[in-house]
Amino acid sequence: MLSDAPRILLIEDDVRLCRLIKDYLETMGYAVAMAHTGPNGLALALAEPFSGILLDVMLPGMDGFEVLRLLRAQSNVPVLMLTGRGEEPDRIVGLEMGADDYLPKTFSTREMLARLRAVLRRSMMTAAASEERRDAPLAIAELYIDPNSYTASLNQQPLLLTRQEFDLLLSLARACGRVKTREHLLLEIAERDFENFDRSIDVHISSLRKKLGDDAKTPRWIETVRGVGYMLKRPEAE
Repeated sequence: MLSDAPRILLIEDDVRLCRLIKDYLETMGYAVAMAHTGPNGLALALAEPFSGILLDVMLPGMDGFEVLRLLRAQSNVPVLMLTGRGEEPDRIVGLEMGADDYLPKTFSTREMLARLRAVLRRSMMTAAASEERRDAPLAIAELYIDPNSYTASLNQQPLLLTRQEFDLLLSLARACGRVKTREHLLLEIAERDFENFDRSIDVHISSLRKKLGDDAKTPRWIETVRGVGYMLKRPEAE
């Protein structure tokens, strides 16, 4: 079973800072790749799929503005720019060239995480809104979920779910048989900014399990993957 941890590309020439950011984001449920020059970062950004990019302005070989310009010609991946120069003209240039947000290097890890989550979530919401067709209902054994009417039922009995519980169940159902990290679930269902080490997902999961008549110790539906997240089990896996 593989998790679907959001993949972040960090393009930054300060190797020590890179390692600190990478270690922090990985504890929060992200997978992080690193590049230390502009050309290497651009090549990696165009070669592999990423959920978002943290891009330094001052880079060897090619500065962050040029990386962003070339990247935007081929990709709309969310970009959060990092800079040691917090002057307003630099921020305006980056934003006008297509950066999603701008963060001076005096940032705290908490602020970085909040801004990263915000740009990733905006991107996910924009992608969802641009879909022309509405989602077809999902049927998993006795569980039925209709994204169009925001209804769900189990054994033909309606489930009375909150909006967050419904979104959580739908996200797990769409990835049935695969692990969803807490961070990815937060990005998909959050309607507010979350504090560091937020565990509201666990609260929603607990409530959802009760409504499904599930048992965390011997789960019929939702399995906990310790240290990673949760998975809706495939019926044939039982």
